[in-house]
Amino acid sequence: MAVKGIRAINWIGGTLRRWGVPLVELEPGRLIETARSREGLTDFGGYPLEEPLDALVRALESEASLSLVGRLTARWEILHLLRNRLRLQRDWTTQTEIAREPVERPIFILGLPRSGTTLLHALLAQDPDSRFPAHWEVMHPSPPPDAAATASDPRIRRAQRELGWFYRMAPGFRAMHLMGARYPQECTEITSPTFLSLRFDSLYSVPSYRDWVDEVGLERAYAFHRRMLQHLQWRCPPRRWVLKAPDHVFGMEGLLKIYPDARIVMTHRDPLRVTPSVASLTVALQGLFSDAVDARRVARTVAGRWADGARRMVSLRSADRAPGRYLDVHYLDLVREPLAVIRDLYAKLGLALTSDTARHIEEFLARHPQGRHGRHSYNLAQFGLDAADQRRQYQDYVEFFRVAEEAPAG
Repeated sequence: MAVKGIRAINWIGGTLRRWGVPLVELEPGRLIETARSREGLTDFGGYPLEEPLDALVRALESEASLSLVGRLTARWEILHLLRNRLRLQRDWTTQTEIAREPVERPIFILGLPRSGTTLLHALLAQDPDSRFPAHWEVMHPSPPPDAAATASDPRIRRAQRELGWFYRMAPGFRAMHLMGARYPQECTEITSPTFLSLRFDSLYSVPSYRDWVDEVGLERAYAFHRRMLQHLQWRCPPRRWVLKAPDHVFGMEGLLKIYPDARIVMTHRDPLRVTPSVASLTVALQGLFSDAVDARRVARTVAGRWADGARRMVSLRSADRAPGRYLDVHYLDLVREPLAVIRDLYAKLGLALTSDTARHIEEFLARHPQGRHGRHSYNLAQFGLDAADQRRQYQDYVEFFRVAEEAPAG
């Protein structure tokens, strides 16, 4: 769907709304029954569903200012996630050995968004000994992937087509974020079928939902996350899991309860480059689904949210009682000398970086030079943010992690 097509559909939706014509329904109970009817299944499993779905839908209805495309997308997405839940529960009921799969010493990448988490994840994924959740596996997880057929699994092509539609809707997104059916996917997508996932906070303006998630915590979501890793590795055995999401910053208590042996890699970047970049990305995403996106309001929300995230990172590390659990990677080092950063990280993790893996990393970097899909341009001023105020907000973070200042964005 091209941008002009989206605008036309949203114009129709606005006209119908002014005429009082009911638009796409987002009633949780009916969505649940529709998913059950379409799948011919009823069991969603033991992970609570109704309360988080209700919190999300209430926020979508009252806060997100959804356009017609936004309502259609939200309905499609919720049904897709509900149907995935039903299929997964069928798999887990019929294949009970999945629950006995060990998940040992996973590596989690987290940090401020736009600080190199995606690049680092992609580079670590080049190691044949690394196991990562691919986009296609997370989008269409049932039945469990099979190592003998992963190269030819029809879900890969299906996922790539679906991602292609997304790029048609947001043609500038390629310059902002690396995506592809075979590329690594974020953990917030893995937990999205629980409807306890901060991915929804990126796609839609749903502050009450975000606050609700912060209040109830993410331990239940991480329990589901672990089961998903067991599911994905059942017929595709891992040597080590490499996982990533900036939003883990807000769920570390739950993450460490479910994964007490996790190793954590934190990425760091000058917050004055992070904030406008995240604001620009969020405006682009929410603008796909809403006809009332206020860029400056989004930027203020982003700035406050990630200043809180930075404080959480400092607090977590200040209270660290697990020597060796946490490692740091700085964005400027990663983009200037990526292979050297990976060598150092491997040494600290006690892993061997083989010559083959080093070659795979160099080949990946050659195929994905910065700016190959255009430049993502942004600055604080366009969002009405004051640089001095932002420096004050992040002062403790910058000092604690010794984050280097970057030249202002153009």
